[in-house]
Amino acid sequence: MPTAPGEQQFSFDTTVAHPARVYNYWLGGKDNFAADREAGDRAVAAGAKILPGVRANRAFLRRAVRYLAAEAGIRQFLDIGTGLPSAGNTHQVAHEVAPECRVVYVDNDPIVLAHARALLTSDTGTTAYIDADARDTQRILREAAHTLDFGKPVAVMFLMILQYLPDADDPWRIVREIMEAMPSGSYLAHSDTALDVSADANVAASAARLNERMPTNQHLRTTQQLAAYYAGLAMVEPGLVQLPKWRPAGDDPDPGLILSAYCGVARKLCRS
Repeated sequence: MPTAPGEQQFSFDTTVAHPARVYNYWLGGKDNFAADREAGDRAVAAGAKILPGVRANRAFLRRAVRYLAAEAGIRQFLDIGTGLPSAGNTHQVAHEVAPECRVVYVDNDPIVLAHARALLTSDTGTTAYIDADARDTQRILREAAHTLDFGKPVAVMFLMILQYLPDADDPWRIVREIMEAMPSGSYLAHSDTALDVSADANVAASAARLNERMPTNQHLRTTQQLAAYYAGLAMVEPGLVQLPKWRPAGDDPDPGLILSAYCGVARKLCRS
């Protein structure tokens, strides 16, 4: 996409797989390249339930945003690690419930930024994009404040992104710093691949194959480690569960499907 006068020109290497583009491929999208498709196919061939998992994660996004906007009354969303736009983006689901919702997306992939420029032409509600790394919490908070009112509740979303941060980057600190800046009544929505699901024993092999093709590696964690993201927050029923089991709707994947991916939504009860 051509840049406007004064805009920064971004470049990216299409010969190296990238998580956002691999995920786009798994969802059946067209915004991917041969390296992404090769990495995605190798991971799927290892036997993990990747394709049902990515569809279930997209369905969880829809259900979570609908719950937050329709039942919890949230009108502000901070979606960190948004990835490439697909059907049923956060702002689209939120605006179906309440057109006045404000949504800020955060990602650091140049191809996502190119799509975001088109996304920002929407005249429904308020949508903004921050080109930032998830680890740069202070920049995210500073720039998000131009669109979001941190005096009112915000839904913070980390969907399938924290698994790409190694323990050395302390993803638990990242979540804590973001949530500490949010007022009472804010929510955390999160999903990630889990390491200790015996029914999908091939998940580690699939991750290893994916990591062979991507400079950004996947770091699988136990459900106990995933639960630590919600420390100090009040879990919304049914708690931390496998993706299809979080408040399933009629058009979603079979809630009995066993996947090596968990999700949850939690509420901040008081300001830290």
